[in-house]
Amino acid sequence: MPTCSGIPAFWISSLKPRAGTTFPLDLALAANDASLIANGITTFYYSITDGFEPGPRSRDTVRELLLALEALSPRFSCQARVHIRHERVNTELHEELMGWLADGRVHMLSLNDHLPELDNPAATERYLAGLRRRVTMDAAETQRFLEGLQNRRDLGDRQTGELARQARQAGVSLSSHDDHGLDDVERNRVLGTSIAEFPMDAETASASREAGVAVLMGAPNLVRGGSHVGAISVRDAITGNLVDILCSDYHYPSLFRAPFVAAEHDLLPLEEAWKMVSENPAKAAGLGASKGQIAPGFDADLLLLSELDGSPLSLQSTLVGGRLVFRRG
Repeated sequence: MPTCSGIPAFWISSLKPRAGTTFPLDLALAANDASLIANGITTFYYSITDGFEPGPRSRDTVRELLLALEALSPRFSCQARVHIRHERVNTELHEELMGWLADGRVHMLSLNDHLPELDNPAATERYLAGLRRRVTMDAAETQRFLEGLQNRRDLGDRQTGELARQARQAGVSLSSHDDHGLDDVERNRVLGTSIAEFPMDAETASASREAGVAVLMGAPNLVRGGSHVGAISVRDAITGNLVDILCSDYHYPSLFRAPFVAAEHDLLPLEEAWKMVSENPAKAAGLGASKGQIAPGFDADLLLLSELDGSPLSLQSTLVGGRLVFRRG
């Protein structure tokens, strides 16, 4: 079977396996690479949040991870690529990110907007619940922090247009994130996005596909039978012909399992469901000429299975570029 592709956030568990603990990047990345190939993932986009918060989601963290990946990825078994999830109101060091895109150091760029409007108490409280886990600020500091960021929206929108143009010129795949509504879809169309990550409802997913944008959803959602954050069910989305790509999201084994679940529930034949983790993501990410199919001229990224039962224990070998990188037993 052709390769699985993963667009994740799950690898961070190797870096911070418990709250309050942090391990050296080389250990975390090596452990992550071993987990990837053991789960049949041969091309992996390291999703790094380029946020507006201090600490783990700051530009300093992005830079540290980028340098570590560039130094270590030649020794990885899984092919590593860099995926920057840029927050629109992170307006500082704009030229640095533009330079990374121009120099080919970034392979996918998502344009995110997770800053809540202060006149939306429910959205603000949802954001603050996560912020409190990541950053230590008292109530007054938090209020000043959020108020200051609101003033960056116009500049952030102008910079977003510049980043999108630079990404297109450099051949970098451009994605949106957590879209909700037709206004988001139209903005993404103008920017030239090729992937819509996790649209929040069926209307948004349908409009994205009509605009020629590939819709990406999480494999764990399909395997578990629903979203853990209340978004659209992937099973319903597949039934409604609203999804093109499945990603590993926060759980690698689910990416291997998901196509079998789709077949077991009569959502799609297995050969069609498998395209959601191989051919379709390769095409949407600009790798369609070399990955995602078993055909002359394509990379020999292959999984050898003992049974077509969807069990990870049936994965006997993983090959990347024709090289054996994992063997069970």
